[in-house]
Amino acid sequence: MQEKNLHTLIVTPERKKIGDIVGKLFLRSQSYFGLFGIFILSIILSPVRNGHIVFLNPENLLNIVRFASENGIIAVGMTLVIMLAGIDLSVGAVLALSAVGSASLMMRSDWEVVPTLLVIFAAGAFIGFINGVITTKIKIQPFIVTLAMMTIARGIASLWSGGYAIPLAFGGAGAPQAYKDMFAGHVNLFGLEVPVQVFYLAGVGIIASFILKKTGFGRHVLAVGGNEVAARLSGVAVDRTKIIVFTLCSFLASLAAMLHAALVNQGSHIDGNGYETNAIAAVVIGGTSMAGGSGTVLGSVMGAIILSILDNILGLRNIQSEYQMILKGALIILAVISQKQKSE
Repeated sequence: MQEKNLHTLIVTPERKKIGDIVGKLFLRSQSYFGLFGIFILSIILSPVRNGHIVFLNPENLLNIVRFASENGIIAVGMTLVIMLAGIDLSVGAVLALSAVGSASLMMRSDWEVVPTLLVIFAAGAFIGFINGVITTKIKIQPFIVTLAMMTIARGIASLWSGGYAIPLAFGGAGAPQAYKDMFAGHVNLFGLEVPVQVFYLAGVGIIASFILKKTGFGRHVLAVGGNEVAARLSGVAVDRTKIIVFTLCSFLASLAAMLHAALVNQGSHIDGNGYETNAIAAVVIGGTSMAGGSGTVLGSVMGAIILSILDNILGLRNIQSEYQMILKGALIILAVISQKQKSE
């Protein structure tokens, strides 16, 4: 009897190997398991009205993706930066500056959509370019550079707006209706009015995934994040790669600003407050290593959707926003712990 019990307690090499494989598979797929788990939990916790689960209402599900789009697009850019073992804390302020800029140009200066977009996207990309140049050429840590840029960009946004939100009215003497249709319209798909934000998020995610997996630039990003010294010795243009990534990150923050301004019908210097935290949370929950060198764009997009589902179900249950912040912080810690176990 004792020998039988002893035998059941012995961990054979085969059992240990199977356990390691299952554990690594779980850690690699943490965003998939996380999305599935929170989706099921939300169904269970959802209010029921007229015999229908509110959370599963098609319009509610589309709203989840709609509100995940801004964070998801920013998270794609943040994924590239974190893959380089960097960070960008200026994305929320860039969104505010871009939203204020677009509202001001169209409402106060009577600009059309195309010139407005050209100027705002160029400004956003330029901010990222400056972040990259200071980081690489002056050798200042990205945390410090982007923290300073966050303050500068939000200060410029406040000066530009006069400290007040600039309302966006469309049609007539207001902003062009084309702007609203382009960034906050709907597409009829199989009888559902699908928000255009869904297509922007999908498009950005697909393009970024293709770049990372199928291009030399994507391989350079992973190489620099994995081992910068080895990448430099292998002939990779490390500084150029970093500058391009920071530029893309800020450009995507400007794109998210267009969606935001069109949705809320205004541009304000306080827009995007805390968006850098949400983006970092989505990236970490999605499985990208904070140490750099590994991660997936799809994981970050799923991380953004997880956070949007969390906000949605807590809102449906009328739970205070402070609890949302607490849960997001807990999710980040759990994701980092998972990454640590994965590296071990």
